[in-house]
Amino acid sequence: MIDLPKDKEIILFDGVCNFCNNTVLWIIRFDKKNKFVFASLQSDIGKKITNHLGIDTLKIDAIILYAPNISYEIKSTAALKIMNKFGGFWKLTQVFFFIPEGIRNIVYDFIAKNRYNWFGKKDACMIPSKNIRDKFL
Repeated sequence: MIDLPKDKEIILFDGVCNFCNNTVLWIIRFDKKNKFVFASLQSDIGKKITNHLGIDTLKIDAIILYAPNISYEIKSTAALKIMNKFGGFWKLTQVFFFIPEGIRNIVYDFIAKNRYNWFGKKDACMIPSKNIRDKFL
């Protein structure tokens, strides 16, 4: 496998999706404890990680939260676990874990299916600005 940070969780995201890119910027803003680093699913490292995990991105092009050598989560579970790491007010989102994962993922999949139509898409992955570049693998 590749050399990954041991003290960070990796968020894999759709790098050409405007909604996904804005979500990454939002996560960076609320990640006060510096828990996360990012890689697009389309990047070389993103592809290596998904291959290592056995995830077919043609079938699952969702957000993936990966704790190297520990576990990974996808879709709504990944989103809720990310928000939990923010602490404070964001811990209230954990109430959604009472909703069965299948139902949560129906909502997640509906948004994911329509994200390009609603928010648009880029021709290429975003290039992070200098002040956040160290947050990307």
